[in-house]
Amino acid sequence: MDVSQSSRIDPAEVGTSLVSYRWVILFIVWLSFLVSFVDRLTWGNVAVSVGQSLGMPVAALGIFVTAFYIGYVVANFIGGFSSDWLGPRVVLAGAIIPLGILTLLFSFTASVTMGLIIQALMGLAAGADYSACVKLITAWFDKRNRGFAMGLFLTASSLGVLVTNAIVPTILQTVSWQAVYQILGSVTILIGILSYALLRDKPSDKPVAITAKPDLAILLRNRDLVFLALAGFGAFWGTWGFAFWANALMIRGHGLSPVSAGFIVALVGAGAIAGKPIVGLLSDWFGGIRKIPIIICLLAFGAMLLLFGVLTTELQFRIAAPLLGVAAFVYSPLMGAMVAETVGIQRAGSATGVTAAFWQLGSVIVPVVVGIAFQATSSFYMAFVTLAAGPLLGALFMVFVREPAERSSTSAG
Repeated sequence: MDVSQSSRIDPAEVGTSLVSYRWVILFIVWLSFLVSFVDRLTWGNVAVSVGQSLGMPVAALGIFVTAFYIGYVVANFIGGFSSDWLGPRVVLAGAIIPLGILTLLFSFTASVTMGLIIQALMGLAAGADYSACVKLITAWFDKRNRGFAMGLFLTASSLGVLVTNAIVPTILQTVSWQAVYQILGSVTILIGILSYALLRDKPSDKPVAITAKPDLAILLRNRDLVFLALAGFGAFWGTWGFAFWANALMIRGHGLSPVSAGFIVALVGAGAIAGKPIVGLLSDWFGGIRKIPIIICLLAFGAMLLLFGVLTTELQFRIAAPLLGVAAFVYSPLMGAMVAETVGIQRAGSATGVTAAFWQLGSVIVPVVVGIAFQATSSFYMAFVTLAAGPLLGALFMVFVREPAERSSTSAG
């Protein structure tokens, strides 16, 4: 059943044009993804306080992150198929509202076991949002506008890092960690309710069905999707490997202070926020092409990692950081759009969920591999060579991907 054909009032019927309403859709999608990131990243700021209240050693705090991401990877996979089957509006609200409830419940954690269970369930809820968001953007924006929309949407993840680290420590100065989770949980629930009330699966004048029954075999037989999955794995290898190791490598490899290293990584994040919508807009200006820009971005990313590996002074790192930030993240909106365009709107959620789950494996494996490389060689440069291998191989895999044509009319664009 196409859940978008409901009795809710069509925005156009109350005087809002479909072309204008797509920006409301984008804002709600962006807001939902932002609060989801803030919820999951808050742990990094409250971990010590939670550990003290639960009597956990500092070394054991990482198991909460592991519990979350186990649920998160599983939900990426399942959430994609659910978005195609039930419709993205239901799935997104069905992810954000439970995430808010679980975030609220986490404030009542009284034991390690209870905390691990809730974190795993939070991951299961949060992981379903990305594929639903991408499917909504695919339905409401045509190919010549989708790159910019995806770029704006994905600023939510980068902004989430900045917002969390700027706001949560300040709040913790006046309230307990339990109160932080209660505030975040309440806000998340409200945004989930808002998304259910305002979102529509597709424009009302779009006749094509956007739902489909789950079918993994169809995706696995799509050679372009397979190569996109491999390319994204390599890209995530570089991006999240850098995010995980950059501070430690600069501190241990070149003696920078934690404050200086943190500021440099913040500059990387600033470059990412600016770069995502700009690259998406450029892609749209050139007719919605994705393949060549992605290859250029991944090659530039690999080159910047290799350059970063030979830098030695804090000034050099500061100058290079924003450029690395652009290169390290700007492929993501184009690659996300290309995944959806490769399979068409009906299976956009499934393809997004499956590839995102596979991409996450790159971010899970790379911290261990880079750690081994650095320990074995004691070389700052070799650590960055290990990181650069990911996006450079990703660019090679992208060569074998064919540029997709628009498979369905998206009349909101």
